[in-house]
Amino acid sequence: MGRIIGIVLIVAGLLICGVVALFMGVGALAAGEGPGVSRAGAILGIALFGVAPLLILGGVGVFMFIKGGQEAMEMADVRKKERLLGMIQAAGKVSLASAAIELKMTRDQVKNAILDLVNQGLFSGYTNWQEQMFYSKDLSQMQTTKCPNCGGQREAVGKGLVKCPYCGVELFLPQS
Repeated sequence: MGRIIGIVLIVAGLLICGVVALFMGVGALAAGEGPGVSRAGAILGIALFGVAPLLILGGVGVFMFIKGGQEAMEMADVRKKERLLGMIQAAGKVSLASAAIELKMTRDQVKNAILDLVNQGLFSGYTNWQEQMFYSKDLSQMQTTKCPNCGGQREAVGKGLVKCPYCGVELFLPQS
C-alpha cells in the first residue's frame, strides 16, 4: 500500500509542476500582447508553485515507496515463517531440505526462521540436526526429562532450548 501511495504522490507532484509551468509559460507569452506575466514572474511562479510542491510531494512519495518495499519484504518473511510452522504442525515432522525447497529459502534461512519462531514462543518441538528433521511435539509430551529421539537424559542449554548430550537432538520448549 505504501508503494502505491508513494507513486501517487510522485505523479501528483509532477502533474502540479507541469500545470504550473504550462500556466506560467502561457502567461509569459501573453505578456507581449497585453496583460500577462513577466518572465521573472513566470520563473518565480514556477519555482514557488511548481517546483516546491514537486520537491515536497516527490520526497514524501520516494520515502513512502521505499518504506512500502521494506514492509513488503518483511511481510513475505512473516508469511514464510507462517508456512514453515504450518508445515511442521500439520505433518508432525518436516525435513530441512523439503522445507527449504518448498519455501524457496536456504537451509540457513530455514534454521533462522525456526529459531525466530522459538524465540517468539510459536514453535515447540525438537530438531535432529543429524537427520536434518524438524519435529512438532505437544508441550505435554515434552515435559519429561527424557529425549524423544533416544530416551537419554536431556540438559538445558539456553532459554527455551534443551539439548540431548547423547544424540545431539535440540528440543525447543515454549517460553512461559
